[in-house]
Amino acid sequence: MDWKTFQALLSGVNKYSTAFGRIWLSVVFVFRVMVYVVAAERVWSDDQKDFDCNTKQPGCANVCYDHYFPISHIRLWALQLIFVTCPSFMVMMHVAYRDERERKNAMHGNKDKLYENTGKRHGGLWWTYLLSLFVKTGIEISFLYILHKIYDSFYLPRLVKCEVSPCPNQVDCYIGHPTEKKVFTYFMVGASALCIVLNVCEIIYLVSKRIAHIAQNKRRKRNTMALNERYSKENSCSDCTLPMSQLEKQPLRFQSPGHLQAPLPTHMRASAPNLSSAA
Repeated sequence: MDWKTFQALLSGVNKYSTAFGRIWLSVVFVFRVMVYVVAAERVWSDDQKDFDCNTKQPGCANVCYDHYFPISHIRLWALQLIFVTCPSFMVMMHVAYRDERERKNAMHGNKDKLYENTGKRHGGLWWTYLLSLFVKTGIEISFLYILHKIYDSFYLPRLVKCEVSPCPNQVDCYIGHPTEKKVFTYFMVGASALCIVLNVCEIIYLVSKRIAHIAQNKRRKRNTMALNERYSKENSCSDCTLPMSQLEKQPLRFQSPGHLQAPLPTHMRASAPNLSSAA
Protein backbone atom coordinates (compact mmCIF):
# COMPACT_ATOMS: atom_id res chain seq x y z
CA MET A 1 0.00 0.00 0.00
CA ASP A 2 1.41 3.39 -1.05
CA TRP A 3 0.84 5.44 2.10
CA LYS A 4 2.78 8.45 0.75
CA THR A 5 0.27 8.93 -2.09
CA PHE A 6 -2.52 8.37 0.38
CA GLN A 7 -1.07 11.07 2.67
CA ALA A 8 -0.63 13.52 -0.22
CA LEU A 9 -4.28 13.15 -1.20
CA LEU A 10 -5.53 13.69 2.34
CA SER A 11 -3.30 16.73 2.85
CA GLY A 12 -5.44 18.60 0.32
CA VAL A 13 -8.48 18.09 2.53
CA ASN A 14 -6.74 19.81 5.44
CA LYS A 15 -7.15 23.35 4.04
CA TYR A 16 -10.93 22.90 3.68
CA SER A 17 -11.42 21.46 7.18
CA THR A 18 -12.37 23.07 10.47
CA ALA A 19 -10.14 22.97 13.57
CA PHE A 20 -11.76 19.68 14.60
CA GLY A 21 -11.14 18.28 11.12
CA ARG A 22 -7.45 19.15 11.29
CA ILE A 23 -7.14 17.46 14.68
CA TRP A 24 -8.94 14.39 13.27
CA LEU A 25 -6.52 14.25 10.35
CA SER A 26 -3.52 14.50 12.71
CA VAL A 27 -4.87 11.67 14.88
CA VAL A 28 -5.42 9.48 11.80
CA PHE A 29 -1.87 9.95 10.55
CA VAL A 30 0.06 9.93 13.82
CA PHE A 31 -1.87 7.43 15.95
CA ARG A 32 -3.26 5.16 13.25
CA VAL A 33 -1.35 5.25 9.96
CA MET A 34 2.09 5.63 11.54
CA VAL A 35 1.42 2.99 14.19
CA TYR A 36 0.02 0.68 11.51
CA VAL A 37 3.00 1.07 9.16
CA VAL A 38 5.81 1.18 11.73
CA ALA A 39 4.75 -1.39 14.33
CA ALA A 40 1.41 -3.15 13.97
CA GLU A 41 1.97 -4.50 10.48
CA ARG A 42 5.16 -6.29 11.61
CA VAL A 43 3.49 -7.85 14.65
CA TRP A 44 0.87 -9.56 12.46
CA SER A 45 3.23 -10.35 9.57
CA ASP A 46 3.85 -13.98 10.62
CA ASP A 47 0.77 -14.62 12.73
CA GLN A 48 -0.22 -17.75 10.79
CA LYS A 49 3.25 -19.29 11.16
CA ASP A 50 3.16 -18.63 14.91
CA PHE A 51 -0.25 -20.31 15.21
CA ASP A 52 0.84 -23.68 16.64
CA CYS A 53 -1.48 -26.62 17.18
CA ASN A 54 -0.68 -29.86 19.07
CA THR A 55 -1.39 -32.10 16.09
CA LYS A 56 0.28 -33.07 12.86
CA GLN A 57 -2.97 -33.66 11.01
CA PRO A 58 -2.61 -32.00 7.56
CA GLY A 59 -4.84 -28.98 7.14
CA CYS A 60 -5.95 -28.84 10.77
CA ALA A 61 -3.87 -25.80 11.70
CA ASN A 62 -4.96 -23.87 8.60
CA VAL A 63 -8.64 -24.60 9.21
CA CYS A 64 -8.42 -23.66 12.89
CA TYR A 65 -6.61 -20.43 12.06
CA ASP A 66 -9.27 -19.51 9.50
CA HIS A 67 -11.98 -20.34 12.04
CA TYR A 68 -10.62 -18.03 14.76
CA PHE A 69 -9.19 -15.38 12.41
CA PRO A 70 -11.66 -15.05 9.51
CA ILE A 71 -10.03 -11.71 8.73
CA SER A 72 -6.75 -10.54 10.18
CA HIS A 73 -6.67 -7.47 12.43
CA ILE A 74 -4.11 -5.80 10.21
CA ARG A 75 -6.16 -6.23 7.02
CA LEU A 76 -9.31 -5.10 8.77
CA TRP A 77 -7.56 -1.93 9.97
CA ALA A 78 -6.20 -1.28 6.47
CA LEU A 79 -9.73 -1.48 5.06
CA GLN A 80 -10.98 0.75 7.87
CA LEU A 81 -8.37 3.44 7.16
CA ILE A 82 -9.18 3.41 3.44
CA PHE A 83 -12.95 3.54 3.88
CA VAL A 84 -12.89 6.13 6.68
CA THR A 85 -10.80 8.59 4.67
CA CYS A 86 -12.71 8.23 1.38
CA PRO A 87 -15.59 10.55 2.44
CA SER A 88 -13.06 13.38 2.79
CA PHE A 89 -12.48 13.17 -0.96
CA MET A 90 -16.13 14.15 -1.47
CA VAL A 91 -15.22 17.63 -0.22
CA MET A 92 -12.24 17.86 -2.58
CA MET A 93 -14.38 16.75 -5.53
CA HIS A 94 -17.02 19.37 -4.70
CA VAL A 95 -14.36 22.10 -4.52
CA ALA A 96 -12.91 20.91 -7.84
CA TYR A 97 -16.41 21.10 -9.36
CA ARG A 98 -16.74 24.69 -8.13
CA ASP A 99 -13.33 25.59 -9.58
CA GLU A 100 -14.34 24.14 -12.94
CA ARG A 101 -17.58 26.13 -12.97
CA GLU A 102 -15.66 29.28 -12.09
CA ARG A 103 -13.19 28.63 -14.90
CA LYS A 104 -15.94 28.10 -17.48
CA ASN A 105 -17.71 31.23 -16.25
CA ALA A 106 -14.52 33.27 -16.79
CA MET A 107 -14.02 31.77 -20.25
CA HIS A 108 -17.44 33.05 -21.32
CA GLY A 109 -16.36 36.58 -20.43
CA ASN A 110 -18.43 36.99 -17.28
CA LYS A 111 -16.65 39.28 -14.84
CA ASP A 112 -18.98 38.45 -11.94
CA LYS A 113 -17.73 35.48 -9.95
CA LEU A 114 -20.05 32.61 -9.11
CA TYR A 115 -18.40 32.07 -5.72
CA GLU A 116 -16.55 34.46 -3.44
CA ASN A 117 -14.34 31.57 -2.35
CA THR A 118 -14.70 28.10 -3.88
CA GLY A 119 -13.35 26.48 -0.71
CA LYS A 120 -15.68 28.30 1.69
CA ARG A 121 -18.14 26.04 3.48
CA HIS A 122 -21.48 27.52 2.47
CA GLY A 123 -24.35 26.33 0.33
CA GLY A 124 -23.92 22.89 -1.17
CA LEU A 125 -20.35 22.49 0.08
CA TRP A 126 -21.57 22.83 3.68
CA TRP A 127 -23.99 19.95 3.15
CA THR A 128 -21.28 17.86 1.44
CA TYR A 129 -18.90 18.44 4.35
CA LEU A 130 -21.58 17.56 6.91
CA LEU A 131 -22.54 14.41 4.96
CA SER A 132 -18.88 13.30 4.87
CA LEU A 133 -18.72 13.58 8.67
CA PHE A 134 -21.81 11.39 9.10
CA VAL A 135 -20.41 8.80 6.66
CA LYS A 136 -17.03 8.73 8.42
CA THR A 137 -18.68 8.29 11.81
CA GLY A 138 -20.88 5.49 10.48
CA ILE A 139 -17.87 3.67 8.97
CA GLU A 140 -15.89 3.93 12.21
CA ILE A 141 -18.76 2.52 14.25
CA SER A 142 -19.37 -0.27 11.73
CA PHE A 143 -15.74 -1.47 11.78
CA LEU A 144 -15.60 -1.34 15.57
CA TYR A 145 -18.74 -3.47 15.69
CA ILE A 146 -17.25 -5.98 13.22
CA LEU A 147 -14.03 -6.24 15.23
CA HIS A 148 -16.02 -6.63 18.46
CA LYS A 149 -18.25 -9.29 16.92
CA ILE A 150 -15.44 -11.38 15.42
CA TYR A 151 -12.96 -11.24 18.30
CA ASP A 152 -15.29 -11.24 21.31
CA SER A 153 -14.90 -7.74 22.82
CA PHE A 154 -11.44 -7.23 21.25
CA TYR A 155 -10.01 -9.96 23.50
CA LEU A 156 -7.20 -12.17 22.22
CA PRO A 157 -6.62 -15.39 24.24
CA ARG A 158 -3.36 -17.31 24.42
CA LEU A 159 -4.99 -20.70 23.88
CA VAL A 160 -7.94 -21.66 21.66
CA LYS A 161 -9.58 -25.09 21.39
CA CYS A 162 -10.50 -26.21 17.90
CA GLU A 163 -12.82 -29.07 16.86
CA VAL A 164 -13.23 -28.22 13.18
CA SER A 165 -12.75 -30.91 10.55
CA PRO A 166 -10.26 -32.31 9.48
CA CYS A 167 -8.93 -32.16 13.04
CA PRO A 168 -9.29 -35.67 14.56
CA ASN A 169 -10.52 -34.40 17.95
CA GLN A 170 -10.36 -31.30 20.12
CA VAL A 171 -7.06 -29.61 19.36
CA ASP A 172 -5.25 -26.98 21.41
CA CYS A 173 -3.81 -24.13 19.36
CA TYR A 174 -1.59 -21.34 20.61
CA ILE A 175 -1.59 -17.78 19.24
CA GLY A 176 1.75 -16.08 18.71
CA HIS A 177 2.51 -12.82 20.62
CA PRO A 178 -0.97 -12.63 22.22
CA THR A 179 -0.13 -9.88 24.74
CA GLU A 180 1.54 -7.67 22.14
CA LYS A 181 -1.35 -8.11 19.73
CA LYS A 182 -3.83 -7.36 22.51
CA VAL A 183 -2.05 -4.07 23.34
CA PHE A 184 -2.07 -2.95 19.70
CA THR A 185 -5.73 -3.93 19.37
CA TYR A 186 -6.78 -1.81 22.32
CA PHE A 187 -4.64 1.08 21.09
CA MET A 188 -6.20 1.05 17.61
CA VAL A 189 -9.69 0.74 19.07
CA GLY A 190 -9.00 3.72 21.35
CA ALA A 191 -7.72 5.80 18.42
CA SER A 192 -10.81 4.91 16.43
CA ALA A 193 -13.06 5.91 19.34
CA LEU A 194 -11.20 9.24 19.60
CA CYS A 195 -11.85 9.87 15.90
CA ILE A 196 -15.56 9.21 16.46
CA VAL A 197 -15.63 11.76 19.30
CA LEU A 198 -13.89 14.34 17.08
CA ASN A 199 -16.38 13.74 14.26
CA VAL A 200 -19.33 14.18 16.61
CA CYS A 201 -17.81 17.39 18.01
CA GLU A 202 -17.30 18.73 14.50
CA ILE A 203 -20.90 17.92 13.55
CA ILE A 204 -22.17 19.76 16.64
CA TYR A 205 -19.85 22.70 15.87
CA LEU A 206 -21.01 23.02 12.25
CA VAL A 207 -24.72 22.73 13.06
CA SER A 208 -24.58 25.15 16.01
CA LYS A 209 -22.58 27.67 13.97
CA ARG A 210 -25.10 27.44 11.13
CA ILE A 211 -28.04 27.92 13.50
CA ALA A 212 -26.33 30.93 15.11
CA HIS A 213 -25.67 32.43 11.66
CA ILE A 214 -29.32 32.01 10.61
CA ALA A 215 -30.56 33.51 13.89
CA GLN A 216 -28.20 36.47 13.48
CA ASN A 217 -29.44 37.12 9.93
CA LYS A 218 -33.07 37.00 11.10
CA ARG A 219 -32.31 39.38 13.97
CA ARG A 220 -30.54 41.80 11.62
CA LYS A 221 -33.43 41.66 9.15
CA ARG A 222 -35.96 42.29 11.94
CA ASN A 223 -33.99 45.30 13.19
CA THR A 224 -33.72 46.73 9.68
CA MET A 225 -37.48 46.39 9.14
CA ALA A 226 -38.18 48.08 12.49
CA LEU A 227 -35.89 51.00 11.63
CA ASN A 228 -37.47 51.43 8.20
CA GLU A 229 -40.96 51.38 9.70
CA ARG A 230 -40.02 53.96 12.34
CA TYR A 231 -38.40 56.19 9.70
CA SER A 232 -41.47 56.04 7.45
CA LYS A 233 -43.77 56.96 10.36
CA GLU A 234 -41.65 59.95 11.33
CA ASN A 235 -41.51 61.26 7.77
CA SER A 236 -45.21 60.78 7.07
CA CYS A 237 -46.24 63.10 9.97
CA SER A 238 -43.32 65.48 10.32
CA ASP A 239 -45.56 68.65 10.26
CA CYS A 240 -48.34 67.34 12.53
CA THR A 241 -46.99 68.85 15.74
CA LEU A 242 -46.03 72.25 14.37
CA PRO A 243 -47.98 75.32 15.71
CA MET A 244 -50.31 77.26 13.40
CA SER A 245 -47.93 80.23 13.07
CA GLN A 246 -45.18 77.94 11.73
CA LEU A 247 -47.60 75.96 9.64
CA GLU A 248 -48.48 79.17 7.73
CA LYS A 249 -44.84 79.54 6.74
CA GLN A 250 -44.68 75.97 5.35
CA PRO A 251 -45.41 75.98 1.58
CA LEU A 252 -48.09 73.52 0.54
CA ARG A 253 -46.97 70.89 -1.95
CA PHE A 254 -48.83 68.55 -4.18
CA GLN A 255 -48.20 65.00 -2.99
CA SER A 256 -49.76 63.23 -5.92
CA PRO A 257 -47.26 61.41 -8.14
CA GLY A 258 -46.48 62.93 -11.50
CA HIS A 259 -46.81 66.56 -10.33
CA LEU A 260 -43.99 68.90 -9.50
CA GLN A 261 -43.76 69.83 -5.86
CA ALA A 262 -43.92 73.64 -6.26
CA PRO A 263 -45.15 76.13 -3.60
CA LEU A 264 -48.62 77.74 -4.02
CA PRO A 265 -48.99 81.47 -4.76
CA THR A 266 -49.09 83.78 -1.75
CA HIS A 267 -52.74 84.85 -2.23
CA MET A 268 -53.85 81.18 -2.25
CA ARG A 269 -52.32 80.26 1.11
CA ALA A 270 -54.71 79.56 4.00
CA SER A 271 -54.39 81.60 7.13
CA ALA A 272 -56.12 81.46 10.52
CA PRO A 273 -58.57 84.27 11.47
CA ASN A 274 -57.38 86.95 13.91
CA LEU A 275 -59.61 86.30 16.89
CA SER A 276 -58.02 89.03 19.07
CA SER A 277 -59.04 91.88 16.77
CA ALA A 278 -62.57 90.53 16.51
CA ALA A 279 -62.92 90.60 20.26
